[in-house]
Amino acid sequence: MSGLVIVDYDAGNIGSVANICKKAGGKAEISADPERIAAAGKLILPGVGHFGRAMARLNDSGIRAALDAAKDRGAPILGICLGMQLLLKHSEEGDADGLGWIDAHAKRFDLPAPLKVPHMGWNDVAFTRPDVLTKGLEDEARFYFVHSYVVQAVDESAVLGRTDYGGPFVSVVQKDNVWGFQCHPEKSHKYGLTVIRNFIDKVPSL
Repeated sequence: MSGLVIVDYDAGNIGSVANICKKAGGKAEISADPERIAAAGKLILPGVGHFGRAMARLNDSGIRAALDAAKDRGAPILGICLGMQLLLKHSEEGDADGLGWIDAHAKRFDLPAPLKVPHMGWNDVAFTRPDVLTKGLEDEARFYFVHSYVVQAVDESAVLGRTDYGGPFVSVVQKDNVWGFQCHPEKSHKYGLTVIRNFIDKVPSL
């Protein structure tokens, strides 16, 4: 069984991700079934909320093992917001280990006044290299962000985009068949629609 599956692990923004997939011309199934997730042709791992609690749900539900199986057989996987941070080795939020697919960790923003945490609102993304998901965004890319934790200590080879908020931070990662966007493409109008359409149309399913 193949097709696009949005992983439902009780961590929010599922409906809006499904809606943008539909708007992009794709058909996405929402599933919490580990067997279905493991067999998916491609996957979107969304999420808002607390890293530690999210990882506990993935571990306890069997979804974490299903995600590992899908990743290991080469299924394309897109992590969004919290879903991106779950791709990492560890987060300060809950002092919890993540999926470990990207060699990096998440740390709470430490910013001088008057900058506020969370980083919330529209901001630019500067892509560091060409990629199938960013095709059509070469000249302009603005996305909507809401996050209090930020990716740190990333291997440069996995960095796909950076954003500035009190200094540059890594906002997009990519390694092998895995992508992660710290922003919310589903809330980012034409820019996010381009990313999701590219994931649906230009990235082959298994």
